[in-house]
Amino acid sequence: MATQGKTHEVGVARPLEWMAVVFVLAAVAGCGRSHVVREGASSRPRGADSPVRVSQPKYGATVLVQRGQNVYRIATENGLTALDLALWNDIPPPYTIHPGQRLRLYPGGQGSIATRPATPTKKPATPATSPRPPAPTPVVVPATSKLAWRWPADGNVVATYAGGNPTRQGIDIAGKAGQPVRAAADGVVVYSGSGLVGYGELVIVKHDDQWLSAYGHNRARLVNEGQLVKAGQQIAEMGRSGASRDMLHFEIRYNGKPVDPQQYLPKK
Repeated sequence: MATQGKTHEVGVARPLEWMAVVFVLAAVAGCGRSHVVREGASSRPRGADSPVRVSQPKYGATVLVQRGQNVYRIATENGLTALDLALWNDIPPPYTIHPGQRLRLYPGGQGSIATRPATPTKKPATPATSPRPPAPTPVVVPATSKLAWRWPADGNVVATYAGGNPTRQGIDIAGKAGQPVRAAADGVVVYSGSGLVGYGELVIVKHDDQWLSAYGHNRARLVNEGQLVKAGQQIAEMGRSGASRDMLHFEIRYNGKPVDPQQYLPKK
């Protein structure tokens, strides 16, 4: 049976751009017991009232899981989002961690040497030469994707992606309540829930080892974790859970980092 989400009204109006903040997955308690942080929950890990919006990696640093800790708590205490911490350590749903497990506080493939400034070496004096013009700023080329992306919903884009802006890490598509929200590419559902106040009913689809897509503020979720989905298949109903209007917040992530969805979606 598909999981149905509930619509939650936001008590305090927030700017539309705030809704494009990077999503944070629910916590899981240590010792193998699941603990999902949900709206209205009476028991929440310390720091859950002020969730981290964008991660500040600590290159070379690790943390040893202690009894009673969970992904959300460790992430919050170290200035990371729970999603990034899970992705960087290949922690699959339901995001269970255990005492004695060591977690990396930075993306894979980078070590502590990246945080150390190079020690200047004294070079012998050389004759003065004409100053060289500064090297041109390299152009950032979007990662190439072999996936056949499609628009996840019909409607106008009312908030766009802005690189480097932690409040605009995806796009917002305005629409009507109950409107179909569809998978943007083939994949498997790795998250279906409402794990963080303000972000509403959320679905995350993993397309391969590098690409994820996220669908937020839904009225209802129509798929379960572990379910295979096809591009264009309806996975949710548009709504305003965690938002001030009916809309879809949509993100594409490459190796855990947000990218501009409009670089990959077909041109309208």
